Amino acid sequence: MTATLTRADTAPVASVKRRRRAPGWLAVVPLLVFTAVAFGVPAVAVVNGAFTVKDAATGATAHSLSNLTTSLQGPYLTALLGSVKLSAVSAVLAALLGLPLAQAVVSSRSGALRQAVLTASGVLANFGGVPLAFAFVATLGNAGVLTTHLGLAKHGWSLYGFWGLVLVYLYFLIPLMVLTITPALDGLRAQWREAALNNGATGVQYWRHVALPVLAPSLLGGFVLLFGSAFAAYATAAAMVGSAVPLVTLQISDALSGNVLTGQENVALALSLDMVLVAGVVMAVYLPLQRRSARWLDA
Repeated sequence: MTATLTRADTAPVASVKRRRRAPGWLAVVPLLVFTAVAFGVPAVAVVNGAFTVKDAATGATAHSLSNLTTSLQGPYLTALLGSVKLSAVSAVLAALLGLPLAQAVVSSRSGALRQAVLTASGVLANFGGVPLAFAFVATLGNAGVLTTHLGLAKHGWSLYGFWGLVLVYLYFLIPLMVLTITPALDGLRAQWREAALNNGATGVQYWRHVALPVLAPSLLGGFVLLFGSAFAAYATAAAMVGSAVPLVTLQISDALSGNVLTGQENVALALSLDMVLVAGVVMAVYLPLQRRSARWLDA
């Protein structure tokens, strides 16, 4: 009799739990709809335009690979490779400079200093575009304050080239690296360092054989994130160097506006698809590294 009552009492509870879970799924529907509209529709438009060719004489359209082929030839290929080179160099330098800065912040005993650096990094990591370009032009341009005061022009310095653009990109990539690697540095166990020192290891040996192998996935993931951020940047380069440095984002802008040739809108979409594919490769590398790092640091 008791078992029967227990089953009878349990059934309504299970039914109530099932009813309570249903609204949780419904709450996700608006997000899914927004994602489909905001990301799915533009993605479909880019893919369709990249494979569409329009006859200038008749106006008829057909699907072809000619736009993708054009996007991987001549100045378009040069611009794509230029963006990859600029992003890779900027990401490597930002990772190498951001790691010791983040370690100094993590090892500091001042909570106020840590909070100030992380807050400033969050602001600077999102500071870019025309204001950043203007700030560097006013400071390190041909007639900039530091250029004139230090006589940098006499030594061949020019902000309007590849290395000048790298310097500008480092302004927001280094803070981004600090934000990215700080949680991983926080995850390093103090016991690991103590065990290494107790076994006769030096500080350099600890970093070489213990800390860096553990941090390697996070470092590589941070590099990939920096690469993607630099690869997608447009406004800063457009305002500062124009066409002096070949970049794929600038080529897309020129193709859409018809600055060089008219009727190249679909080639611009093909270049955008090339960027999406590169970004997909970047994320395919970043996500497994992030999960591997999380397993190490949460152990």
